[in-house]
Amino acid sequence: MGLLDTLEGFTAALRRAGVPAGTSEVLDAARVLGAVDLLDRAQLRAGLAATLVKRPVHRAPFDLLFDLWFPPAVGDRAAGEDAGDAADGVDPAGAGPAGEPDVDALRSRLRDLLLSGDDAALRRFAQLAVAELGRLDAPPGRQSWFTYRVLRALSADTLLASMLDALLAGEPRGGLAEQLARQQLAERIAALRAYVEAEVRRRVAEERDRDQVARTALPPLADQVDFLRAQRDELAAMRRTVQPLARRLASRLAARRRIGHRGRLDVRRTVRASLGTGGVPLETHHRPRRAHKPELVVLCDVSGSVAGFAHFTLMLTAALREQFSRVRAFAFVDTTDEVTRLFGPGADLAESVRRMTREAELVTFDGHSDYGHALTVFVDRWPDAVGPKTSLLILGDARTNFRDPGLAHLKGLVERSRHAYWLNPEPRREWGSGDSAAPRYADVIEMVECRNVAQLTDFVGRLLPV
Repeated sequence: MGLLDTLEGFTAALRRAGVPAGTSEVLDAARVLGAVDLLDRAQLRAGLAATLVKRPVHRAPFDLLFDLWFPPAVGDRAAGEDAGDAADGVDPAGAGPAGEPDVDALRSRLRDLLLSGDDAALRRFAQLAVAELGRLDAPPGRQSWFTYRVLRALSADTLLASMLDALLAGEPRGGLAEQLARQQLAERIAALRAYVEAEVRRRVAEERDRDQVARTALPPLADQVDFLRAQRDELAAMRRTVQPLARRLASRLAARRRIGHRGRLDVRRTVRASLGTGGVPLETHHRPRRAHKPELVVLCDVSGSVAGFAHFTLMLTAALREQFSRVRAFAFVDTTDEVTRLFGPGADLAESVRRMTREAELVTFDGHSDYGHALTVFVDRWPDAVGPKTSLLILGDARTNFRDPGLAHLKGLVERSRHAYWLNPEPRREWGSGDSAAPRYADVIEMVECRNVAQLTDFVGRLLPV
């Protein structure tokens, strides 16, 4: 396969992973191939990243796919001449009894590398360890490579106690020095796992299909992860996207507002003005347009099943408060309380979410979602919260636990508001299943599927018309 064919496959894989790589980006990437030293992978990686990566969230899939399409070596070279194992003190051909790899020698060398902190040597060791331990004995044509075999054999975590003794060198346990040492070793062990996984992916891609490996190895982008299925590390990545996302979205919406101030084209005035220039419309005239900054009222279910979704939406809308003339936030589980005070200007949004959980009065009965009672309390306590200038935003999965859905109150709120939307984090195919009252609510209010940050971003753009 030629270099341009490899680049074409690489950019196609990026597009499948959700990284935008259009024609102009591909042409720029092709120019990079002629401007950098192709034998210097770091230079090639940096050059392609400069042309193909536009957002920080796209860097992780770029790096993973780059290692598949532009591997550091082919076959056993990664564990042999490129790995420099003899220099590291490990004989790649060394074997224990009955021709098995000498695992004790590998573990001893791993301990020394983790203590030294030599990242390049650790990477070469991971390549050697995969070559020695990662292949499963099977009939020809059915052999493959496995990360867990390498990590289980090395068992780096079991070396932690002896490594702590070496690092602390007699210092008392339990203090700051031990905490720093543990963190340092944990980071190096995590790096070892990453190097082993990368080498196994390289080996599998070499023997099988790179596209297949990419499809199974690539995690979804942070803005594509479902709110209701996100794991802890995915939630952390999603939180890191909220503030930059809010800044980009606010800038984009502000620019749209500036353009929108001109209003629609006034054809009559434009044609009349063109008579003075021989019928050529050198200057266009527009009808004046009055800018509209809507009020926003957010009413969100923060029960356990949808708490993460509600928190992200509250954080995003709070970060965009300047795009609204007024923002009020209300939260509920089985009763409703106003939490606007927690999301004021300058507030730390993550801390505001934690304070909401502690301080707001959200539960009066059993702690399960009760939309009917929550809507009743909202209408009774804050009858003037929703008016003709208000955009009403309700967040929740519409699962009522078979209780009264409160449709009459919801209908009244929708009729009084300027716009009303319901964001549902469940897939549309699940609306109406079990205790979901989503179809009944959808007859009263526009219900929008909002399962991830990307869909939430698209909706906020709709919520803020020019």
